[in-house]
Amino acid sequence: MPVNLNPPIAANLHPVAGVRLGVTEAGIRKANRRDLTLIELAAGSRAAGVFTQNRFCAAPVQVCRQHLAQGEIRALVINTGIANAGTGAAGLQAAQQTCQAAAQRLNLRAGQVLPFSTGVILEPLPVDRLIAGLPACQAALKADGWHDAAHAIMTTDTVAKAASAQVTAGGQKVTITGIAKGAGMIKPNMATMLGFVATDAAVAQPLLESLVKEVADESFNCVTVDGDTSTNDSFILIATGKGGARFDSAGAQGWREFKLAVTGVARQLAQAIVRDGEGATKFIEIAVAGARTQDEAKAVGYAIAHSPLVKTAFFASDPNLGRILGAIGNAWGNDVALRDLDVTKVKVWLGDVLVSENGGRAASYKEEAGAAAMKPAEITVRVDLGRGAAQAKVWTCDFSYDYVKINADYRS
Repeated sequence: MPVNLNPPIAANLHPVAGVRLGVTEAGIRKANRRDLTLIELAAGSRAAGVFTQNRFCAAPVQVCRQHLAQGEIRALVINTGIANAGTGAAGLQAAQQTCQAAAQRLNLRAGQVLPFSTGVILEPLPVDRLIAGLPACQAALKADGWHDAAHAIMTTDTVAKAASAQVTAGGQKVTITGIAKGAGMIKPNMATMLGFVATDAAVAQPLLESLVKEVADESFNCVTVDGDTSTNDSFILIATGKGGARFDSAGAQGWREFKLAVTGVARQLAQAIVRDGEGATKFIEIAVAGARTQDEAKAVGYAIAHSPLVKTAFFASDPNLGRILGAIGNAWGNDVALRDLDVTKVKVWLGDVLVSENGGRAASYKEEAGAAAMKPAEITVRVDLGRGAAQAKVWTCDFSYDYVKINADYRS
Protein backbone atom coordinates (compact mmCIF):
# COMPACT_ATOMS: atom_id res chain seq x y z
CA MET A 1 0.00 0.00 0.00
CA PRO A 2 1.30 3.50 -0.77
CA VAL A 3 2.35 5.57 2.24
CA ASN A 4 -0.08 8.46 2.76
CA LEU A 5 -0.54 8.90 -0.99
CA ASN A 6 -3.99 9.51 -2.42
CA PRO A 7 -4.92 9.13 -6.09
CA PRO A 8 -4.99 12.41 -8.02
CA ILE A 9 -8.35 14.11 -8.54
CA ALA A 10 -8.97 15.05 -12.16
CA ALA A 11 -10.65 18.34 -11.28
CA ASN A 12 -7.53 19.45 -9.38
CA LEU A 13 -5.24 19.10 -12.40
CA HIS A 14 -5.24 22.41 -14.26
CA PRO A 15 -5.08 22.26 -18.06
CA VAL A 16 -1.99 23.94 -19.49
CA ALA A 17 -2.69 26.12 -22.51
CA GLY A 18 -0.91 24.63 -25.50
CA VAL A 19 -0.93 21.02 -24.25
CA ARG A 20 -3.37 18.26 -25.25
CA LEU A 21 -3.16 14.62 -24.13
CA GLY A 22 -4.79 11.43 -25.37
CA VAL A 23 -4.48 7.80 -24.25
CA THR A 24 -5.58 4.38 -25.44
CA GLU A 25 -5.24 0.63 -24.87
CA ALA A 26 -2.72 -0.51 -27.47
CA GLY A 27 -1.95 -3.95 -26.04
CA ILE A 28 1.78 -3.21 -25.87
CA ARG A 29 2.32 -6.01 -23.33
CA LYS A 30 -1.01 -6.77 -21.69
CA ALA A 31 -4.57 -6.42 -22.94
CA ASN A 32 -7.23 -4.21 -21.38
CA ARG A 33 -4.93 -1.59 -19.88
CA ARG A 34 -4.20 1.97 -20.91
CA ASP A 35 -0.60 1.84 -22.10
CA LEU A 36 -0.12 4.44 -24.83
CA THR A 37 -0.13 8.23 -24.45
CA LEU A 38 0.20 10.97 -27.05
CA ILE A 39 0.93 14.54 -25.95
CA GLU A 40 0.57 17.32 -28.51
CA LEU A 41 2.28 20.68 -27.95
CA ALA A 42 1.31 23.95 -29.59
CA ALA A 43 3.64 25.62 -32.07
CA GLY A 44 6.26 27.72 -30.33
CA SER A 45 6.54 25.44 -27.30
CA ARG A 46 9.96 24.79 -25.82
CA ALA A 47 11.17 21.61 -24.11
CA ALA A 48 14.25 20.53 -22.18
CA GLY A 49 15.12 17.27 -20.48
CA VAL A 50 17.46 15.28 -18.29
CA PHE A 51 17.93 11.55 -18.65
CA THR A 52 19.36 8.42 -17.07
CA GLN A 53 23.10 8.16 -16.45
CA ASN A 54 22.96 4.39 -17.08
CA ARG A 55 25.35 3.47 -19.90
CA PHE A 56 22.80 0.93 -21.15
CA CYS A 57 20.36 3.77 -21.79
CA ALA A 58 17.28 2.75 -23.74
CA ALA A 59 16.71 3.45 -27.42
CA PRO A 60 14.05 6.13 -26.77
CA VAL A 61 16.45 7.99 -24.47
CA GLN A 62 19.05 8.08 -27.24
CA VAL A 63 16.49 9.36 -29.75
CA CYS A 64 15.15 11.96 -27.30
CA ARG A 65 18.61 13.41 -26.79
CA GLN A 66 19.10 13.68 -30.55
CA HIS A 67 15.74 15.31 -31.20
CA LEU A 68 16.02 17.81 -28.33
CA ALA A 69 19.31 18.98 -29.81
CA GLN A 70 17.65 19.60 -33.18
CA GLY A 71 15.11 22.22 -32.13
CA GLU A 72 11.38 22.63 -31.53
CA ILE A 73 9.47 19.71 -30.00
CA ARG A 74 5.78 19.36 -30.82
CA ALA A 75 4.76 15.93 -29.56
CA LEU A 76 5.59 13.16 -27.07
CA VAL A 77 4.71 9.47 -27.36
CA ILE A 78 4.84 7.33 -24.20
CA ASN A 79 4.31 3.58 -23.96
CA THR A 80 4.36 1.29 -20.93
CA GLY A 81 4.86 -2.46 -20.69
CA ILE A 82 8.05 -2.71 -22.75
CA ALA A 83 11.08 -0.50 -22.03
CA ASN A 84 12.74 -0.87 -25.46
CA ALA A 85 16.07 -1.09 -23.63
CA GLY A 86 18.83 -3.56 -24.37
CA THR A 87 17.32 -3.95 -27.84
CA GLY A 88 20.21 -2.77 -30.03
CA ALA A 89 19.72 -1.48 -33.56
CA ALA A 90 16.19 -2.90 -33.77
CA GLY A 91 15.23 -0.88 -30.70
CA LEU A 92 16.55 2.34 -32.20
CA GLN A 93 14.62 1.62 -35.37
CA ALA A 94 11.43 1.05 -33.36
CA ALA A 95 11.87 4.37 -31.50
CA GLN A 96 12.46 6.16 -34.80
CA GLN A 97 9.41 4.48 -36.39
CA THR A 98 7.36 5.68 -33.42
CA CYS A 99 8.42 9.27 -34.09
CA GLN A 100 7.80 8.97 -37.81
CA ALA A 101 4.30 7.57 -37.32
CA ALA A 102 3.31 10.23 -34.80
CA ALA A 103 4.78 12.98 -36.96
CA GLN A 104 2.83 11.80 -39.98
CA ARG A 105 -0.44 11.94 -38.05
CA LEU A 106 0.25 15.42 -36.67
CA ASN A 107 1.86 16.91 -39.81
CA LEU A 108 5.22 17.30 -38.11
CA ARG A 109 8.80 16.27 -38.73
CA ALA A 110 9.97 13.10 -37.00
CA GLY A 111 12.62 15.17 -35.21
CA GLN A 112 9.85 17.14 -33.49
CA VAL A 113 8.62 14.03 -31.63
CA LEU A 114 10.07 12.58 -28.42
CA PRO A 115 9.52 8.84 -27.70
CA PHE A 116 9.44 7.34 -24.18
CA SER A 117 9.14 3.72 -23.07
CA THR A 118 9.01 2.00 -19.69
CA GLY A 119 8.54 -1.60 -18.62
CA VAL A 120 10.41 -4.84 -19.16
CA ILE A 121 14.01 -4.55 -20.37
CA LEU A 122 15.60 -6.75 -23.07
CA GLU A 123 12.34 -7.43 -24.92
CA PRO A 124 11.48 -6.00 -28.35
CA LEU A 125 8.94 -3.21 -28.57
CA PRO A 126 5.87 -4.29 -30.59
CA VAL A 127 6.00 -1.11 -32.62
CA ASP A 128 3.20 -2.27 -34.92
CA ARG A 129 0.78 -2.27 -31.97
CA LEU A 130 2.05 1.11 -30.86
CA ILE A 131 1.56 2.64 -34.30
CA ALA A 132 -1.87 1.06 -34.59
CA GLY A 133 -2.87 2.74 -31.34
CA LEU A 134 -1.87 6.27 -32.36
CA PRO A 135 -5.13 7.12 -34.19
CA ALA A 136 -7.13 6.41 -31.03
CA CYS A 137 -4.73 8.56 -29.00
CA GLN A 138 -5.08 11.37 -31.49
CA ALA A 139 -8.86 11.15 -31.43
CA ALA A 140 -8.78 11.34 -27.63
CA LEU A 141 -6.56 14.45 -27.44
CA LYS A 142 -7.92 16.97 -24.93
CA ALA A 143 -6.60 19.74 -22.72
CA ASP A 144 -7.86 18.08 -19.54
CA GLY A 145 -6.28 14.70 -20.30
CA TRP A 146 -3.68 14.83 -17.50
CA HIS A 147 -5.58 12.45 -15.21
CA ASP A 148 -5.93 9.83 -17.95
CA ALA A 149 -2.28 10.20 -18.92
CA ALA A 150 -1.12 9.78 -15.32
CA HIS A 151 -2.80 6.36 -15.28
CA ALA A 152 -1.64 5.36 -18.76
CA ILE A 153 2.08 5.71 -17.95
CA MET A 154 1.99 3.43 -14.86
CA THR A 155 3.84 0.10 -14.62
CA THR A 156 4.16 -1.38 -11.10
CA ASP A 157 2.78 1.84 -9.64
CA THR A 158 -0.28 1.26 -7.45
CA VAL A 159 -1.37 4.92 -7.54
CA ALA A 160 -1.21 7.41 -10.40
CA LYS A 161 1.02 10.42 -9.76
CA ALA A 162 0.04 13.93 -10.78
CA ALA A 163 0.41 17.43 -9.36
CA SER A 164 -0.70 20.91 -10.35
CA ALA A 165 -0.26 24.49 -9.20
CA GLN A 166 -1.26 27.99 -10.18
CA VAL A 167 0.82 30.92 -8.92
CA THR A 168 1.28 34.59 -9.62
CA ALA A 169 4.75 35.38 -10.95
CA GLY A 170 5.76 38.73 -12.38
CA GLY A 171 2.17 39.91 -12.04
CA GLN A 172 0.88 37.08 -14.26
CA LYS A 173 -0.98 33.88 -13.39
CA VAL A 174 1.08 30.83 -14.28
CA THR A 175 -0.18 27.24 -14.53
CA ILE A 176 2.08 24.24 -13.89
CA THR A 177 0.89 20.63 -14.19
CA GLY A 178 2.84 17.40 -14.27
CA ILE A 179 2.65 13.62 -14.13
CA ALA A 180 5.20 10.95 -13.27
CA LYS A 181 5.53 7.20 -12.92
CA GLY A 182 7.86 5.05 -10.91
CA ALA A 183 7.83 2.61 -8.01
CA GLY A 184 10.91 0.41 -8.29
CA MET A 185 14.40 0.49 -9.83
CA ILE A 186 14.67 3.97 -8.33
CA LYS A 187 17.98 5.72 -7.68
CA PRO A 188 19.25 9.29 -8.10
CA ASN A 189 20.82 10.41 -11.39
CA MET A 190 17.35 9.77 -12.56
CA ALA A 191 15.41 6.78 -11.49
CA THR A 192 13.21 4.23 -13.22
CA MET A 193 10.83 7.01 -13.71
CA LEU A 194 9.25 9.17 -16.30
CA GLY A 195 8.31 12.72 -15.38
CA PHE A 196 6.58 15.34 -17.52
CA VAL A 197 5.89 18.86 -16.27
CA ALA A 198 4.38 21.62 -18.40
CA THR A 199 3.74 25.32 -17.88
CA ASP A 200 2.01 27.98 -19.95
CA ALA A 201 4.82 30.45 -19.22
CA ALA A 202 7.26 31.47 -21.94
CA VAL A 203 10.81 30.55 -20.93
CA ALA A 204 13.91 31.20 -23.01
CA GLN A 205 15.50 27.95 -24.17
CA PRO A 206 18.85 28.37 -22.35
CA LEU A 207 16.99 29.26 -19.16
CA LEU A 208 14.68 26.24 -19.55
CA GLU A 209 17.65 23.91 -20.01
CA SER A 210 19.24 25.25 -16.86
CA LEU A 211 15.95 25.06 -14.95
CA VAL A 212 15.23 21.41 -15.76
CA LYS A 213 18.59 20.39 -14.32
CA GLU A 214 18.16 22.49 -11.19
CA VAL A 215 14.63 21.22 -10.62
CA ALA A 216 15.72 17.60 -11.11
CA ASP A 217 18.50 18.04 -8.56
CA GLU A 218 15.98 19.34 -6.00
CA SER A 219 13.36 16.66 -6.65
CA PHE A 220 13.83 13.51 -8.73
CA ASN A 221 17.55 13.32 -7.91
CA CYS A 222 16.76 13.34 -4.19
CA VAL A 223 14.76 10.10 -4.13
CA THR A 224 15.75 6.46 -3.98
CA VAL A 225 13.79 3.25 -3.49
CA ASP A 226 16.25 0.43 -4.13
CA GLY A 227 19.49 1.96 -5.40
CA ASP A 228 19.11 0.73 -8.99
CA THR A 229 19.45 3.32 -11.75
CA SER A 230 17.23 2.38 -14.67
CA THR A 231 17.83 2.50 -18.40
CA ASN A 232 14.88 4.72 -19.33
CA ASP A 233 14.73 7.58 -16.84
CA SER A 234 13.53 10.84 -18.33
CA PHE A 235 12.30 14.15 -16.97
CA ILE A 236 10.94 16.65 -19.47
CA LEU A 237 10.04 20.27 -18.72
CA ILE A 238 7.80 22.01 -21.26
CA ALA A 239 7.03 25.72 -21.60
CA THR A 240 4.29 26.46 -24.13
CA GLY A 241 4.40 30.26 -23.89
CA LYS A 242 0.60 30.43 -24.22
CA GLY A 243 0.12 32.27 -20.92
CA GLY A 244 0.98 35.84 -20.01
CA ALA A 245 4.24 35.27 -18.11
CA ARG A 246 7.57 35.57 -19.91
CA PHE A 247 11.03 34.78 -18.53
CA ASP A 248 14.02 35.65 -20.68
CA SER A 249 16.59 35.60 -17.87
CA ALA A 250 16.99 34.53 -14.25
CA GLY A 251 16.73 38.18 -13.34
CA ALA A 252 13.24 38.56 -14.78
CA GLN A 253 10.51 39.72 -12.46
CA GLY A 254 8.73 36.78 -10.87
CA TRP A 255 11.39 34.20 -11.85
CA ARG A 256 12.07 33.17 -8.26
CA GLU A 257 8.38 32.54 -7.55
CA PHE A 258 8.02 30.63 -10.81
CA LYS A 259 11.08 28.48 -10.15
CA LEU A 260 9.87 27.63 -6.63
CA ALA A 261 6.47 26.62 -8.01
CA VAL A 262 7.95 24.35 -10.70
CA THR A 263 10.27 22.79 -8.12
CA GLY A 264 7.33 22.28 -5.78
CA VAL A 265 5.34 20.37 -8.40
CA ALA A 266 8.36 18.23 -9.31
CA ARG A 267 9.14 17.54 -5.65
CA GLN A 268 5.55 16.47 -5.02
CA LEU A 269 5.81 14.02 -7.93
CA ALA A 270 9.20 12.73 -6.78
CA GLN A 271 8.00 12.13 -3.24
CA ALA A 272 4.91 10.38 -4.59
CA ILE A 273 7.22 7.89 -6.32
CA VAL A 274 8.86 7.06 -2.98
CA ARG A 275 5.51 6.88 -1.18
CA ASP A 276 4.46 4.33 -3.80
CA GLY A 277 7.77 2.43 -3.70
CA GLU A 278 7.33 -1.26 -4.39
CA GLY A 279 6.11 -2.84 -1.17
CA ALA A 280 6.74 0.36 0.82
CA THR A 281 5.18 0.71 4.26
CA LYS A 282 7.13 3.79 5.39
CA PHE A 283 8.20 7.11 3.90
CA ILE A 284 11.56 8.28 5.24
CA GLU A 285 13.15 11.72 5.04
CA ILE A 286 16.91 11.81 5.66
CA ALA A 287 18.10 15.31 6.50
CA VAL A 288 21.87 15.75 6.63
CA ALA A 289 23.41 18.96 8.00
CA GLY A 290 26.87 20.05 9.09
CA ALA A 291 28.53 18.93 5.86
CA ARG A 292 31.34 20.72 4.03
CA THR A 293 29.49 20.63 0.70
CA GLN A 294 26.01 19.75 -0.51
CA ASP A 295 27.48 16.82 -2.45
CA GLU A 296 28.90 15.50 0.81
CA ALA A 297 25.55 15.89 2.56
CA LYS A 298 23.78 14.07 -0.27
CA ALA A 299 26.36 11.29 -0.28
CA VAL A 300 25.64 10.60 3.39
CA GLY A 301 21.90 10.74 2.79
CA TYR A 302 22.15 8.30 -0.10
CA ALA A 303 24.39 5.95 1.88
CA ILE A 304 21.72 5.63 4.56
CA ALA A 305 18.85 5.48 2.06
CA HIS A 306 20.50 2.81 -0.13
CA SER A 307 21.47 0.43 2.67
CA PRO A 308 19.32 -2.73 2.55
CA LEU A 309 20.17 -3.33 6.21
CA VAL A 310 18.92 0.11 7.22
CA LYS A 311 15.81 -0.18 5.04
CA THR A 312 14.82 -3.57 6.46
CA ALA A 313 15.37 -2.22 9.98
CA PHE A 314 12.91 0.57 9.22
CA PHE A 315 10.38 -2.00 8.04
CA ALA A 316 10.71 -3.86 11.34
CA SER A 317 10.76 -0.63 13.41
CA ASP A 318 14.11 -1.87 14.75
CA PRO A 319 16.41 1.03 15.75
CA ASN A 320 19.56 -0.91 14.88
CA LEU A 321 21.99 1.96 15.37
CA GLY A 322 25.03 0.11 14.05
CA ARG A 323 23.46 -0.07 10.60
CA ILE A 324 22.87 3.67 10.42
CA LEU A 325 26.33 4.59 11.72
CA GLY A 326 27.94 2.04 9.39
CA ALA A 327 26.16 3.59 6.40
CA ILE A 328 27.31 7.10 7.35
CA GLY A 329 30.91 5.97 7.72
CA ASN A 330 30.81 4.22 4.37
CA ALA A 331 29.39 7.20 2.46
CA TRP A 332 30.82 8.21 -0.89
CA GLY A 333 29.66 9.69 -4.17
CA ASN A 334 30.41 12.48 -6.64
CA ASP A 335 34.10 12.12 -5.72
CA VAL A 336 33.18 12.58 -2.05
CA ALA A 337 34.78 10.26 0.49
CA LEU A 338 34.53 10.91 4.22
CA ARG A 339 37.95 9.43 5.00
CA ASP A 340 38.70 12.31 7.38
CA LEU A 341 35.30 12.25 9.14
CA ASP A 342 35.65 12.88 12.88
CA VAL A 343 32.98 10.49 14.17
CA THR A 344 33.07 12.09 17.63
CA LYS A 345 31.39 15.17 16.12
CA VAL A 346 28.56 13.26 14.41
CA LYS A 347 25.06 13.32 15.88
CA VAL A 348 22.11 11.22 14.74
CA TRP A 349 18.43 11.59 15.59
CA LEU A 350 15.39 9.40 14.88
CA GLY A 351 12.66 11.99 14.82
CA ASP A 352 13.37 14.08 17.92
CA VAL A 353 15.22 11.28 19.71
CA LEU A 354 18.99 11.74 19.92
CA VAL A 355 20.42 8.27 19.37
CA SER A 356 24.13 8.83 18.77
CA GLU A 357 26.82 11.36 19.70
CA ASN A 358 30.51 11.40 20.66
CA GLY A 359 31.17 8.40 18.44
CA GLY A 360 28.62 6.08 20.03
CA ARG A 361 25.23 5.70 21.67
CA ALA A 362 23.89 8.90 23.24
CA ALA A 363 23.89 8.78 27.05
CA SER A 364 20.23 9.83 27.12
CA TYR A 365 19.11 7.26 24.54
CA LYS A 366 16.51 4.64 25.46
CA GLU A 367 15.84 1.67 23.18
CA GLU A 368 12.07 2.00 23.61
CA ALA A 369 12.23 5.65 22.49
CA GLY A 370 14.09 4.67 19.32
CA ALA A 371 11.62 1.91 18.54
CA ALA A 372 8.70 4.30 19.07
CA ALA A 373 10.29 6.83 16.68
CA MET A 374 10.48 4.18 13.93
CA LYS A 375 6.88 2.97 14.15
CA PRO A 376 5.04 5.81 12.32
CA ALA A 377 4.42 5.61 8.57
CA GLU A 378 6.51 8.76 8.11
CA ILE A 379 9.94 8.99 9.74
CA THR A 380 12.69 11.61 9.77
CA VAL A 381 16.35 10.71 10.25
CA ARG A 382 18.55 13.70 11.07
CA VAL A 383 22.34 13.66 10.85
CA ASP A 384 24.72 16.45 11.81
CA LEU A 385 28.26 15.77 10.59
CA GLY A 386 29.72 18.66 12.58
CA ARG A 387 32.15 19.75 9.86
CA GLY A 388 30.49 22.56 7.88
CA ALA A 389 27.33 24.48 7.01
CA ALA A 390 26.05 22.57 3.95
CA GLN A 391 22.91 20.45 4.07
CA ALA A 392 20.69 18.26 1.89
CA LYS A 393 17.63 16.04 2.07
CA VAL A 394 17.00 12.62 0.55
CA TRP A 395 13.70 10.74 0.51
CA THR A 396 13.37 6.96 0.55
CA CYS A 397 11.19 4.10 1.79
CA ASP A 398 11.65 0.83 3.63
CA PHE A 399 12.17 -2.68 2.23
CA SER A 400 9.31 -5.05 2.99
CA TYR A 401 8.54 -8.67 2.10
CA ASP A 402 6.38 -7.39 -0.76
CA TYR A 403 9.34 -5.71 -2.50
CA VAL A 404 10.84 -9.15 -3.10
CA LYS A 405 7.50 -10.62 -4.19
CA ILE A 406 6.80 -7.82 -6.66
CA ASN A 407 10.21 -8.00 -8.32
CA ALA A 408 10.37 -11.79 -8.29
CA ASP A 409 7.11 -11.91 -10.25
CA TYR A 410 7.65 -8.77 -12.36
CA ARG A 411 7.57 -10.47 -15.77
CA SER A 412 4.81 -12.96 -15.01
